[in-house]
Amino acid sequence: MLKIAAALAASTLLAGAAHAQAPQPGEPAFRALYKELVETNTTFSAGSCTLAAERMAARLKAAGFPDSDLTLFAPEGKPKDGGLVAVYPGRDPKAKAVLLLAHIDVVEAKREDWERDPFTLIEENGYFYARGASDDKAQAAIWTDLMIRLRGEGYKGRRPIKLALTCGEEGGGQVNGAAWLARNRRELIDAAFALNEGAGGNLDAAGKRITHTIQAGEKSSTSFRLEVTNPGGHSSRPVPDNAIYRLARALDRVSAYEFPVRLNDATRGYFTKMAGLTGGETGAAMTAIVANPQDKAAYAVLAKDSNLHAILGTTCIPTMLSAGHAQNALPQRATATVNCRIFPGESVEDVRQALVATVADPQVNVIAPPGNPARANVGAPPLTPQIVGPIEKISEQMWPGIPVVPILQAGGTDAGPLIAVGIPTYGVSGIFYDPDLGRLHGLNERIGVQSLLEAREFSYRLVKLYAAQKD
Repeated sequence: MLKIAAALAASTLLAGAAHAQAPQPGEPAFRALYKELVETNTTFSAGSCTLAAERMAARLKAAGFPDSDLTLFAPEGKPKDGGLVAVYPGRDPKAKAVLLLAHIDVVEAKREDWERDPFTLIEENGYFYARGASDDKAQAAIWTDLMIRLRGEGYKGRRPIKLALTCGEEGGGQVNGAAWLARNRRELIDAAFALNEGAGGNLDAAGKRITHTIQAGEKSSTSFRLEVTNPGGHSSRPVPDNAIYRLARALDRVSAYEFPVRLNDATRGYFTKMAGLTGGETGAAMTAIVANPQDKAAYAVLAKDSNLHAILGTTCIPTMLSAGHAQNALPQRATATVNCRIFPGESVEDVRQALVATVADPQVNVIAPPGNPARANVGAPPLTPQIVGPIEKISEQMWPGIPVVPILQAGGTDAGPLIAVGIPTYGVSGIFYDPDLGRLHGLNERIGVQSLLEAREFSYRLVKLYAAQKD
């Protein structure tokens, strides 16, 4: 009986594996599109986002999209920083669109550092390897393929569906295309809401699915300059009022300061759902912090984990120092860069004032960068049933029993500029990541082949649900 049971179990596993690996509709075409996009170099140093956008536009045009529904754009004076907006019309001309957003620029990659050519897509041991294989050309390829797939079906949802492929999210020197569109061509991307990168599924070390996440809001990055100036003098005549000493004391006070705990829909939802999954002291602390954000004991437990500490409020940390002008002279100037990750809805000026109060020294100037970024003042978009319901429905269909958990992104994406102009933007992908997060921005970036293909199917089903919705 044991042998029979084992044989049956083995056959079931093999059948399940065969089912999981069965080709999806249009999979060969998707793989070809994905390969072309990944192998189009879009680094700042040697690549062209414009070329990548043109290649995706050519594929859309070949699939039947008229020129009137395709807009290639490039910021003035930046011919390689271009992007693409494509429109798939809906049945109701008054309905607001669903916007699919993805950036097509990638982080730099040196061939001599990688095990494989970073700009050649390689499938090996169940993974795709290449720079941008995950961040963010996986999502860009999924969105572009989805538009082609819908056109091939003759699908007509109630809402229009828009695609925006943009450059510059990685901040390597290119113009940020999402921000450029928000400022200069807002009408092109007008939508009820947008879907973006920034979230996905989590796998444990054994490859087991743990959670599927939705990003609702993100912290913004602003760097302040702390500066002390002094008349200086000869180093043989030291004085107590040394610019370096004064700056060091100011930074020591900053190191001891904790910004107030802040929660929003995303973090409340995250801690509420994760409390039971996590259990123990940390799970209890999650429950306690939701009930009372001022619970110092709960905060002390959660703050031990840098990932949890990062989403409990604004954080500021020194990242660069510069002082003095000669080894035999008293310093005339000492400066420090303090990088802050600001909680959604909190203003740059409020954070600056908190640093001024913490430093408590009028001779230490706390200087904000010129042109404070709008995203620092942007609150998180609401997690409404209209947004969350379809994600939960498709997730349960594909991965039964895996909880859908909202998250606040401690890093940054292109969501900020869109939220700032009134387009609620959510991160959801259906891409499940290993604990190494696919080695994003690092060496030998990768994504699971099955994960990518499942995400393609998840996004296809999800967008069709959204396109059918009423306002």
